[in-house]
Amino acid sequence: METLVILLESIIIGALVGFGVGAGAARMFHAPTVQGMGAFRTYGELNACEGDPIAHFSFGLGFLFNSWASIVGAGAFTQDVEHRIIPNWAAAALLWKNRNVEETLHNPKKMAFAGAIVGMIVVTVMNSTAASIPESMQKVATAVLVPAANWLINPIMPIVFWTAAMDAGKRTGVWGTVLGGVAHLIMGNAVPGIVLGILIGKGIDDSGWNRITKTLVTAVILLFILSGFFRGFDVKLLQSIHVTVPQGLIEFHKLFGSEVK
Repeated sequence: METLVILLESIIIGALVGFGVGAGAARMFHAPTVQGMGAFRTYGELNACEGDPIAHFSFGLGFLFNSWASIVGAGAFTQDVEHRIIPNWAAAALLWKNRNVEETLHNPKKMAFAGAIVGMIVVTVMNSTAASIPESMQKVATAVLVPAANWLINPIMPIVFWTAAMDAGKRTGVWGTVLGGVAHLIMGNAVPGIVLGILIGKGIDDSGWNRITKTLVTAVILLFILSGFFRGFDVKLLQSIHVTVPQGLIEFHKLFGSEVK
């Protein structure tokens, strides 16, 4: 009876999550005409696969093991299920027969229903297997899969995205390299910066320095400044070059709730 309840709840939750994630990811391609509902990085990662169903499936598969290990070992889904696995597998399913992204990946209705089906399958499989595995096996799975997934996330994924940025052209490669390096210093992972670099570089290549690209660059700069501040990057930078951190700077961090040592 307990297994049946898990299956039914997983199907319902997976369908609802997948429906919203699929539609939200597709709507991102219509912004700013239509308000997007997806994550900015999901939009960038979907673009990076360039409408290739195998690339979309492989990208989602790469994060499956880490997510599966997380639910087996900790009983909780990672954000990769919503941000990476479901939207990429939904895109792969639609693109398998029709490579026209305008009719598939960019179509919120088709992506919503494809995401719902993928969500039902992914959530049900993960929940059912996690519930059926003995505790001793859960510890083994966590010890083996988590380190492997960490290797995939860093450094394998940054290398893949950096290569894509370099292949996209000189300007895109420079933006991807610079922002990727800054993201690695501040966040510990270069992927967000490289993805933003790809978007900025291709945006400038396609439409030049217009209001949209200038706004995007300004927003990205503010994002990195705020992210670095709240992570205490400025203090760590001063400490790394053996400069005494001013007490006023420490107090300024405390004022905004950003505690630093």
